[in-house]
Amino acid sequence: MNPLQPLMALLAQSERERDEAWTQAQRAGEAQAAAAAQAEQLVNYRREYEQRWSAQFKTEGRIELVHCYRGFMERLTQAVEQQQRVAEQAAQRLQQARAALAEQELRVASVRKLIERRRQELRITADRIEQKETDEFGSRIAWAQPGSAFGPRLPNAA
Repeated sequence: MNPLQPLMALLAQSERERDEAWTQAQRAGEAQAAAAAQAEQLVNYRREYEQRWSAQFKTEGRIELVHCYRGFMERLTQAVEQQQRVAEQAAQRLQQARAALAEQELRVASVRKLIERRRQELRITADRIEQKETDEFGSRIAWAQPGSAFGPRLPNAA
């Protein structure tokens, strides 16, 4: 079994979670933009409506018409305020989604860093084992060679 397999599985899971957080952040951004655009449209409509009726009231201002205008403006103002609250909530959800995305990106980076450290540790361990084997092999050869300082002594033939 590969000693990095559990970490690779953790990395894959972290990346999936990060991708899901990215998707949620995208959706939250789109929802926030749509809510803000709708609020802006309502504000613009209210402004145009006020201008149009302000000109109308200069020429004639029947009381029934004024009451209708005021009632509609009240409801329109409530709609604008409601939509602005919706836009603010969407902005908060967007902030939360971006924070969650940043957290997931940090987690992925941390797991990658951990995997790299483990790979480096495995390389160092493998290098040490290889060096030890090379040293042992070299000392066996030196020991086995006749006439070496380490090798077996041959009787002097003198």
